[in-house]
Amino acid sequence: MTIASDITTTGFEDAWRAWHAEHEAERASAHGFLAITALHWLTAEPTRYDGLPGAWSTSADGPVVLLSDGESLEVDGRTVTGEVAFGPIPERGGLVAISGETVIEIAKRGGSDLLRPRHPQHPTRTGYAGTPSYEPDPHWAVPGRFTPFDEPQDVTVGSVAEGLEHVYSSPGAVEFEHDGATHRLTAFNGPTPGSLFVLFTDATSGVTTYPANRSLAIAAPDAEGRVVLDFTRAVNLPCAYTEFATCPLPPAGNRLPFPVDAGERLPRKGGLR
Repeated sequence: MTIASDITTTGFEDAWRAWHAEHEAERASAHGFLAITALHWLTAEPTRYDGLPGAWSTSADGPVVLLSDGESLEVDGRTVTGEVAFGPIPERGGLVAISGETVIEIAKRGGSDLLRPRHPQHPTRTGYAGTPSYEPDPHWAVPGRFTPFDEPQDVTVGSVAEGLEHVYSSPGAVEFEHDGATHRLTAFNGPTPGSLFVLFTDATSGVTTYPANRSLAIAAPDAEGRVVLDFTRAVNLPCAYTEFATCPLPPAGNRLPFPVDAGERLPRKGGLR
C-alpha cells in the first residue's frame, strides 16, 4: 500500500515538474509578457511612440497607423506601408505587427485600444530570476463540482490598472470541500470548449503569494459536473511581473478564507516589478 502510494505521488510530482518547466519556458519566451516595454492607450489623436514606427490612433473603426516614407511593418507575413487600418478589435482580442525585433501587440482591454511593444532584450525578461512554487502535493488536487447557471452571467471585475474594469461571461460556479466546509468560486470560460478557470485570493495572498490574484485552469466537467481543482497549478498572472499589465481582479466572493499552500509563489527578486 505504501509502495503504491509512493508511486502515485512520484507520478504526480513528475507530471507537475514537467508542466511547470514548460510554463516557465513560455513565460520567459522571447516575446512573452516579460518582454513588454510599455503600455500605450490609443486615442483619436495620431501619436508617435518611442521606438515604434508610425503615428497611431483609434476610433470606432479600430486602430490605424500612418507610416511615413521609409517606415514599414510586417503584418500577417506581409510588409505594409502608408496608412494601415487594423479594423475593430474585440474585447480581450488582439493581433500583432512586427518591426525588427519588436513585436507590437495591438489589443483591446476595458473597451479601449492599446499598444504593448515586446522586445526580447527588455530588462524584465533578461533579468527574470524565476518563480518559486510550493512543493507539489497531491492533497491539493481537490475534487469539486461545477454547477451551471440557468443562463451565463456577465460578471464585472476590477483590474490592476486603475480605473479599468473587465466583464467576463460566467457559465457557473465550482464548489469544493476543505476542512469540513464548502467553498464556492465563480468560474469563467477557459480557452478550450468546456474548460474553465477561476481567479482567486486566499490567506497566503500578499504574504507568500502575489496579493492581487492567482489563476487556476480547470478541465471541462464530466457528464455529472465533476471537476478537479489542482491548486498545485495555480499560477501568477502577468501583473505579478510587469507594470504594463491590465490583469483582472477576482470576482467578489472568490477570496478563500484559508491558506492555499500550493501553486506559484511571489516571483524571485529580479523577476518582480
